[in-house]
Amino acid sequence: MNQKKQLAQLNNGVKPPLKGQLLKWIGNKQRMAEEIISFFPQSFGTYYEPFLGSGGVLGMLAPTKAVGSDVSAPLMEIWQTLAISPNTVKKWYMERWYEMMDGDKVDGFEKIKARYNANPNGADLLFICRSCYGGVVRFRKRDGYISTPCGIHSPISPSSFADRVDTWRQRIIGTKFKKMDYRKAMEMAVPKDLVYCDPPYRDTQAILYGAQKFSLEDLLETIGESKKRGVFVALSIDGTKKSGNKVCNVPIPKGLFKREFLIHYGSSMLKRFQMNGKSLKSEHVADRLLLTF
Repeated sequence: MNQKKQLAQLNNGVKPPLKGQLLKWIGNKQRMAEEIISFFPQSFGTYYEPFLGSGGVLGMLAPTKAVGSDVSAPLMEIWQTLAISPNTVKKWYMERWYEMMDGDKVDGFEKIKARYNANPNGADLLFICRSCYGGVVRFRKRDGYISTPCGIHSPISPSSFADRVDTWRQRIIGTKFKKMDYRKAMEMAVPKDLVYCDPPYRDTQAILYGAQKFSLEDLLETIGESKKRGVFVALSIDGTKKSGNKVCNVPIPKGLFKREFLIHYGSSMLKRFQMNGKSLKSEHVADRLLLTF
């Protein structure tokens, strides 16, 4: 589908299926986004996604008006640049693709990773998340140092990535991107706005950016405050996901949510990383989708 036709469809409220991730990020919900969105209110005001990550639900929803936010400065640099200068994002990727693929692939990746670790930035993070092993970007708790090794497969070509940039740019036209804590983002929401929360899962995602200091109890309190103001809130959280031999069971305050659904999405990429690619036939993942409406 050409860009003009796709843009016309989006402007007319017809959203073509979104194929291909812009960013690889652990916990990406793009595969389940259509199912998650099917539980959203038919009409709402501004859409908020305060744990943006790779924006899988935002991209599928393509809202008319939205605020996407996260606490990671390099991550938000990617999204903010996509919004104002998509050609810059294409250039970032192309330069690093040639830097990695023109010589020894692993050496090229390690140079890019070392540059990021010396000076965290969106351009290097963009390429690292698309070329590291399994797309599982691991950040050291103390200083945010990335330790993930090079991926087995070669990253997609610059031309293929450029096509994805064009597609995603059209779908986020109505979105403002801000680096901020989830509390500040959710405080911005007014009655009839919709907030979708996809926070780091405390049992399985302690290696992720910001997960170490994340408090689920604080988030649940913030959700309660938003609900009192008349804001619609949807929360994805650990369901039957396993952490080692432990099946996660997250206690939710009684009465906070009106409905609950189980969203299945196959095997865990993080678990695959931890098991060095071994069989995951028994490691299926499901999340709880909790709704205040």
